[in-house]
Amino acid sequence: MFTIGEFARLGLVSVRMLRHYDAIGLLRPAHVDQVNGYRSYQAAQLSRLNRIVAIKDLGFTLEQVRAILDEKVSTEELHGMVRMRRAQLEARISADLARLRSVEARLRTIETEGHMESAEVVLKRVAPVRVAELSARAASYEGEDIGPVIQLLFAELCRRVEEAAVKVVGPGVAYYEEEDDGSIMVHACLPVSVAPGDHDLQVTDLPAIETAATIIHHGSMEEVGKTFQTLAHWIEEHGYRSLALAREVSLHCPDNLDEWVTELQIAVVPAG
Repeated sequence: MFTIGEFARLGLVSVRMLRHYDAIGLLRPAHVDQVNGYRSYQAAQLSRLNRIVAIKDLGFTLEQVRAILDEKVSTEELHGMVRMRRAQLEARISADLARLRSVEARLRTIETEGHMESAEVVLKRVAPVRVAELSARAASYEGEDIGPVIQLLFAELCRRVEEAAVKVVGPGVAYYEEEDDGSIMVHACLPVSVAPGDHDLQVTDLPAIETAATIIHHGSMEEVGKTFQTLAHWIEEHGYRSLALAREVSLHCPDNLDEWVTELQIAVVPAG
């Protein structure tokens, strides 16, 4: 058998941690000297220790670790737990990186304050268009919530349109509707020339915008904040108010996001 210090070194944990595991009944020593209280451990107990540490490091509490061990979790099940935890961590890292990019983009927007060209805005009527459409809900209008939803919607919509052999006759359009609970209904659209019901697609007519304040955004949509800022100043300075969230028309979408060209269209009416 091994002393608690030897067992701690072999198990790559601290003596303090082994004492704590003993105190809560998670890993009892194989033997305790009744005279001096020294704890001794057997090599076979490393198996339980390895499981305790592995499950704890997946983010479970020690009480949850005990419950899992009592169910005699197998090595295969542990691997499954690791895979699930890896997916959760990767999703969290992706969300954190997206949030960081959003903050950096917001800072760049701040840097452009006072250097905006209102002449870029064009007031025009946007004609109605027939589209194939897919919709889904996003938690909010923030980029980190909208981005993943709209990307998946367009990927699936393109797949369905291609599968139906329907010809796309114009640039993709995204539009958004605010729900009562603060969430956003996200709509991904592709202009098509088919009649509703001709194919297994949701085909609808996107209505005209009688008066739209429009502006061309160049670059990734992560950087769209400064373009919206220009548009907001123009709307206010020219005596209008906005009626809805902007439509986004994807005029050019190469692999390089910095080369994207997107027209923003906001329905407006005279203020007052």
